[in-house]
Amino acid sequence: MSQSYDCADPDARAAGLAAANAAIGAGRLVVLPTDTVYGLGADAFTPSAVAALLAAKGRGRDMPVPVLIGTMRTLDGIASRISDAARELTDAFWPGGLTIVCHEQPSLRWDLGDAAQTVAVRMPLHPVALDLLKNTGPMAVSSANRTGRPPARSVTEARNQLGDDVEVYLDGGVTEDSVPSTIVDVTGSRPRVLRVGHISLEDIRSVVGDVDVAT
Repeated sequence: MSQSYDCADPDARAAGLAAANAAIGAGRLVVLPTDTVYGLGADAFTPSAVAALLAAKGRGRDMPVPVLIGTMRTLDGIASRISDAARELTDAFWPGGLTIVCHEQPSLRWDLGDAAQTVAVRMPLHPVALDLLKNTGPMAVSSANRTGRPPARSVTEARNQLGDDVEVYLDGGVTEDSVPSTIVDVTGSRPRVLRVGHISLEDIRSVVGDVDVAT
């Protein structure tokens, strides 16, 4: 049976973070608030947990799960050949609504889906998410909704879609908006914007200059 914790209450928040940390360590799923929409999270290094995440969403391996991190230095542990443009973008927009697609560290033993040796990484601007990530380490996190349905902006919306597939729900209130993160591929010779979301194309260009834009 899943449990929900009101993170506006300090005692409930502490209990919820402890429960979520334990659930992640046991290969279970949690729902957590972020600065964009609610996320469905699992331990990035437990393939069965990532598979459970994809099954809960009704999503295939062809859309690899992004990874959330709690500190800037964690990026170097999971990504390799990090470009100057990637550093400039993360310095400007992390924590926040930017996801970068990087080359993954070849030594890592994880399975996030059919990712072709890349990993999509973000550091969210939300205190509950950051506190959890600092304890768990990198988490595989996708939007907390069934595929084809709107992303959840509240724990109630997430629970209505995911139910008892999730062990712990961290309730951070209603998110300010439902705009997803902007995704920039930094694996090539210059950045390529795959999706414009929380951060505008103009803001991306103001940091790294001209970029390619996926059509």
